[in-house]
Amino acid sequence: MGKSRRWVQDIEGGQRQSDPRLSVLERAAEVLHVRLETLLSDRDMRADTECVDAAELAEIRATLHRHDVLTGAFVEPDPVDMDALRRNVAYGWMAFQASDYSPLGRVLPPLIVDANRAAVQASGDALRSAQALLTLVYQLTVAAATKFGDDALAWHAADRAIMAAERSGDAVAIAGAARHVCDAMFHRGNSREAVDFATATASRHERDLVRSSQGLSVLGMLYLKASMAAAHAEHRGQVPELLEAAGDAAERLGADGNALWTAFGPTNVSIHRVSALARMNDGADAVAAAVQIEQTGLSALPRERRAAHLVDVARGLTQAGRREEAVTKLLEAEREAPEEVHCRLRTRRLVEDLRLLGTGSAEGRLRGLAGRCGLPA
Repeated sequence: MGKSRRWVQDIEGGQRQSDPRLSVLERAAEVLHVRLETLLSDRDMRADTECVDAAELAEIRATLHRHDVLTGAFVEPDPVDMDALRRNVAYGWMAFQASDYSPLGRVLPPLIVDANRAAVQASGDALRSAQALLTLVYQLTVAAATKFGDDALAWHAADRAIMAAERSGDAVAIAGAARHVCDAMFHRGNSREAVDFATATASRHERDLVRSSQGLSVLGMLYLKASMAAAHAEHRGQVPELLEAAGDAAERLGADGNALWTAFGPTNVSIHRVSALARMNDGADAVAAAVQIEQTGLSALPRERRAAHLVDVARGLTQAGRREEAVTKLLEAEREAPEEVHCRLRTRRLVEDLRLLGTGSAEGRLRGLAGRCGLPA
């Protein structure tokens, strides 16, 4: 900002009594990568600490742009501890699936660097394994960036993920990366291309993928992501066949699982059917489909999936005009995983929509939720 250290200390210590000009606050918000209202508000900032914030997303983006990451010209002489790297990748995915998003902003930059270093140092079979691990790191980056609405970062990471997967030559790694490419594509508005990319990848590798539980899991998720893209673009005719293809993979798998952090199985197919219907504004059908899902299957899913499903049901209830029930369902999602409600732009928009539409006797509960989401009164 061009200010002295002492100026900052005086602000932080309360010695400067006069309020700074709005232009100064705007500049401070810019360099801190926070919203202006964060500086102006006296509200509880808990929601900000739960989420990956703009500064952390900027750090992830800067890491992707590092010279050594882009070129492989690392100067660190020590070899990467592959066991530690695998543990850290697993930790990142476990945090994501638990909706514990705040650590991801700190974990991802060093993971990106170390996974790239490992790929540069490896050779032979070890190189293929390192590339498969690198693509998992980039896939986690896509998932986090998509969750927090940074579609450009998600696409950048998805592009890196599919390149690393192709270099590995592993059909499972390629299909796993492709599902995130599909996700990134449709969040950027390229839904038609997303469906085509996903189905082409599935057709190319299906023979190899059906041979293992990991392969069936990523194949099924690839079809599920394609169904979301088709629903998003309102290509209604393709949604049932894509869900059916995912259902076939789940049937061959035989049970719910979490191979390669997919949470794939029959229950995940069912909750994606609800999500697809809600995306197509078939709220009543979405709610009816949700009722058919067995609670035992839902309870076994990761918290992130359970909470996201509850938000989809709330969206369906809103579309069906059952707004008070929608608020109840959102509060249930908040109890399940607060970060999924407080941090996701898409969920916060649903809260705003409900406030505009009116929720009758649920108005007080909705007002409290909006405050916890950091929305203005």
